[in-house]
Amino acid sequence: MQGQRSTIVVIAAGDADPRAAVHLPPEVPVVAADGGVDTALALGLDVTVAVGDFDSVTTRGLDTAARQGSRVIRHAEQKDATDLELALDEALLLGAGRIIVVGDPGGRLDHLTAGLALLGHERYADVEIDAYLGAAAAHVIRSERRLDGTPGELVSLLALHGPAEGVVTEGLAYPLRGETLEPGTSRGVSNVFEAPSARVTVASGVLLALRPGEHERR
Repeated sequence: MQGQRSTIVVIAAGDADPRAAVHLPPEVPVVAADGGVDTALALGLDVTVAVGDFDSVTTRGLDTAARQGSRVIRHAEQKDATDLELALDEALLLGAGRIIVVGDPGGRLDHLTAGLALLGHERYADVEIDAYLGAAAAHVIRSERRLDGTPGELVSLLALHGPAEGVVTEGLAYPLRGETLEPGTSRGVSNVFEAPSARVTVASGVLLALRPGEHERR
């Protein structure tokens, strides 16, 4: 499959959320990060590649994946990358043009924060990335993206790894018209969908669109 451009699903460790399945195309490769093997199996997914140091996966889960033909890539426990990062890199090797990450919004705060920042890393610049974390969602925006939502739904736009310049929005209650969003500020927090879809463009830089879900405009 290397060299092809396709959708790859990456499953992170954590509790399985059946709602995530509605975002997943059928019959696409699945890369499971460590305990994500158990999550994938609980969601009824076949694991193409299992990667990590396997300190959180169950023995039963890993054995099941191996019996089903999964390629198992084991790393040392003392390593310089999280299991999620290793899984994203494996998705690149599989020729991903789009990566859908399924994860757990709970768990360790440091892993969640590092994982969200990781999605905007430059080495994934040629890949469209979406993440579904329980009821919440995160979308990486480079250049331009359309986001489908529900009128009244909250969405926050945060700059990653540097200023996001020339930000323009359509379909949001508080429009941005060529503005710069700086990392570490709250300028783009708590915008609201006015229509079933919104368009966001950025002249330079990277944005992360965060949709907390289960929250309506107050």
